[in-house]
Amino acid sequence: MSNGQRRVVIENVSPELDGGRFPIKAVPGDVIAVEADIFADGHDYLSARLLYKQAGDPAWIEANMALLGNDRWGASFVVERQGQCLYTIEGWVDHLASWQHEIHLKVADGQHIASELQAGAQYVDGMLHRAGGSPSGKPKKGADETPDVTALREMAALFRDPARYDEAVSVAESDQFTFYAHRYPERQHPTRYGRELVVDIDRPRAGFSTWYCLFPRSAAREEGTHGTFRNVEALLPRIAGMGFDVLYLPPIHPIGLAHRKGKNNSVICQAGEPGVPYGIGSAEGGHDAIHPELGTVEDFKHLIAIAANYGMEVAMDLAIQCSPDHPWAKEHPEWFKKRPDGSIQYAENPPKKYQDIYPVYFETDDWQNLWNELKRVLLVWASWGVRIVRVDNPHTKPFAFWEWVIAEVKKEFPDMLFLAEAFTKPKVMQQLAKGGFAQSYTYFTWRNTKAELEEYMTELTRSEMRHYFRPNFWPTTHDINPPSLQTGHEPQYLIRYFLAATLSSNYGIYGPSFELMEHTPFPGKEEFLNSEKYEIRYWNWEKTNKLTYLISLVNRIRKENAALQTTNNLTFCSVNDDAIMAYLKVSGANKLVVVVNTDAYQRRAAMVQVPIWQLGISPDQSYTVHDLLTGAYYTWKGEYNYVELDPYVLPMHLLRIEL
Repeated sequence: MSNGQRRVVIENVSPELDGGRFPIKAVPGDVIAVEADIFADGHDYLSARLLYKQAGDPAWIEANMALLGNDRWGASFVVERQGQCLYTIEGWVDHLASWQHEIHLKVADGQHIASELQAGAQYVDGMLHRAGGSPSGKPKKGADETPDVTALREMAALFRDPARYDEAVSVAESDQFTFYAHRYPERQHPTRYGRELVVDIDRPRAGFSTWYCLFPRSAAREEGTHGTFRNVEALLPRIAGMGFDVLYLPPIHPIGLAHRKGKNNSVICQAGEPGVPYGIGSAEGGHDAIHPELGTVEDFKHLIAIAANYGMEVAMDLAIQCSPDHPWAKEHPEWFKKRPDGSIQYAENPPKKYQDIYPVYFETDDWQNLWNELKRVLLVWASWGVRIVRVDNPHTKPFAFWEWVIAEVKKEFPDMLFLAEAFTKPKVMQQLAKGGFAQSYTYFTWRNTKAELEEYMTELTRSEMRHYFRPNFWPTTHDINPPSLQTGHEPQYLIRYFLAATLSSNYGIYGPSFELMEHTPFPGKEEFLNSEKYEIRYWNWEKTNKLTYLISLVNRIRKENAALQTTNNLTFCSVNDDAIMAYLKVSGANKLVVVVNTDAYQRRAAMVQVPIWQLGISPDQSYTVHDLLTGAYYTWKGEYNYVELDPYVLPMHLLRIEL
């Protein structure tokens, strides 16, 4: 039986994921805005407080909740450090506020309230006690009385003195009484929300990162040479100089020989062809080994250390699959699904066939040992210095596994971050994010028009997804050559890059391929012809162009402007053109208006409506906007301002409002 003295109901708490089953996500400095429906029977006034603390701290910190309207209450708190934070809500019938409200009504009606003042004196006695004073009317022996205790003692005496009735009525209705009622509230029979909800607070790079993908075997400066980790080290000044802080490497493990694929995914591998890095495992080792042509484990550790000197981290690629030559195939055949003839079924994603890969069978009876082995691999990587893992196709492995292994690894390495490379059904992608992935690939790659982008960004930043799904935008990947970029049209590359880098605080590019605007598709597919997955490519690492210049410039601007370092601070501006997008991003005093012509072939002009009411700008006020891309300054006035963008010159503005 519930406590019948507790009259307050608390429900529809936000943010709360699946009844508290999953934590929400944050990074240090994030503001967590909490709301709830809080109500009770009758006409009494209510009060509520938000309680929060870092996990493990003994005491709660409290913040008073404000009534937002229609029984909806809200308050917020700031998360300060990595780890976990807990929060919950408490509500109670506020007898002090209810009493004061009744006083207002009765006095306005001309009623005599001597009896009510006596009741008020008892309430003040309670406040006096909570302030540390003695309700008896006498100071505690030897105690120094605080100003609050003195004031409350005098107020209690006033309410009890019939000769000072008019003065007592005035004080009962005053802000002074309200002030003390809030400072020393009476919380009789409070209702505590039934759950302590959790915030997972990742390190800052979970919320703001800039990824660059390259295949180490293609890092050599000499054509026809297999690249090494030392070659990658030589590229670090260039990559860091462009403003990237995460260097992502596809699998760097030994590659199997059995059914090795050739150029363009040919089932016939010619002599000397290197195979697919995702065909992991050979006699030289598996997921905990390094491809010998790239270097040694010590060479890889050295790369990680040198990258750190440039402010960069190295992210590894976890692909849970094996070459037929992988040690697991011989040592743990029970981890693979057998066909009726006893052979192991190679991987398929119809119509695609991966003859060089065995998928791991997670429904094996030996699943616990399989899970522990994968955990061991991740801990080995962590011992090398890896703190970011990009996971290949996590949606084809059990949700329960990811929840478990991510939590287990973070017990030992709490700064580990996982990126989910899952281009699949929305609910599956969302479940992976809830289950522990710090960042997630998205549908951005296929959202091209203004309408598509605004709809998708609204879903990401205004729905419940904003509490747990951190998008990482990629215009292309080494797996995906989207139709929008298959013409090689330079303005389209500029537009797609710029949208990724300014809509999302996390984004990445498929390195030299994207920089050089490689675009030739494999006929009939969203893939690259002569894909780097199947062959060693030679790249001209010295070449620069308009796109590489824009990338370097925008990355510098991102680091200098806090408004671009978060995703959910997005407000779309109204524009009278179906191709020109404009959006406002604000962080404190840093206020940006971003304008993009999504039509890569035509000059467009339009009026942008700036939401000046959010910026403290009056309708008749002039203000300066500084284009951080070109250095130009413009004087704007009020809400509506003119823009004109030619995709063959520069199809975007990145305007900082400078009042």
